Amino acid sequence: MADTNKAPEDASARRTWTLPVSIGAAVLIVLLIVSGIWLLIDRQSIRDRDERREAYLQAARQTVLNLTTIHSDTADADVQRLLDGATGDFKAEFEGREGPFVEVVQKAGVDTTGEVVEAGIQTEDGPCTSSLVASRMMVSNAGQPDASPRDFRLRVTICDEDGRLLASKVEFVP
Repeated sequence: MADTNKAPEDASARRTWTLPVSIGAAVLIVLLIVSGIWLLIDRQSIRDRDERREAYLQAARQTVLNLTTIHSDTADADVQRLLDGATGDFKAEFEGREGPFVEVVQKAGVDTTGEVVEAGIQTEDGPCTSSLVASRMMVSNAGQPDASPRDFRLRVTICDEDGRLLASKVEFVP
């Protein structure tokens, strides 16, 4: 008879532990699913941020290349390319002065070829990003046909204007 009395107690004890264990397992599964979803969303957010930063950084690099690469035989197109990628203060500095600038470049036979040595994002502020760009420009002209290097550090502010990334400010950094 001892065996018959123990069987119902064991079944009752199992039922007492089964409910909390089942609830705990269900909560754990829900937490794992929520954590997985959160990690996927966070990963996508990081990827989007990195892609945005890379696009702004590429626009800053291109601005510096456009600024440091001007040839006497294509000066009009070179300056227009620079203006096409400009807005705000940076564009205002050049607009209206491109004619005399092109004339000087052509008359002196100036040829410059730029390269970006290094670039990185400095700050992000809403639709604008400020980047620091180290650049080297090889300069030659009619009086000095052998190209000589000039190194520059520039702070380039790129802003999103209606889906276009444009340079709004370029400053030389000492």
